[in-house]
Amino acid sequence: MPTTLPVPIEFGLPEGWEAAPPDEVGAPGVAFIALYPQPDDGFTANITVDGDFRPDGATLADMAGESVERLRQGGAESVTVTSRRELGSETSPGLAQRLTLSATAGGVRRDLVQSHVYLVVLDLANPHRRAVVRLVLTSTAAQEESLLPDFQAFLRTVRLDTGEGTG
Repeated sequence: MPTTLPVPIEFGLPEGWEAAPPDEVGAPGVAFIALYPQPDDGFTANITVDGDFRPDGATLADMAGESVERLRQGGAESVTVTSRRELGSETSPGLAQRLTLSATAGGVRRDLVQSHVYLVVLDLANPHRRAVVRLVLTSTAAQEESLLPDFQAFLRTVRLDTGEGTG
């Protein structure tokens, strides 16, 4: 069963990407998944969105480290953090990290790349109550360079859904 996000967001998908039901495409636990229409050697690149409330004192770097550990515990091999940097501001913090990993997908061992972006939404009435939204691009190493601009375009459209509409 797909999860729900801790805060409502809205976004636009890059041209050609298609939303899919997470459970039907083997992505349980994410709130949203979009698939790239042109697989690379049988692997379909994807963008996933998930998130949670974090009432603890974990830093964004701690949360990014937790994601690395989840990948390792999930069977990924040789997970390597190739870059990690903070972004945003004090009132709207974020973090980006890039990982390389080997994992079995579709019965085949593959070298994959993930770009993670963590966005924090603070509750102004209670600053200890934080919502964290994680956006992830997963692709083969061969497709990463061509798909990264799509992921960046996607990230530029992400914003809180205030329910007021944009039109």
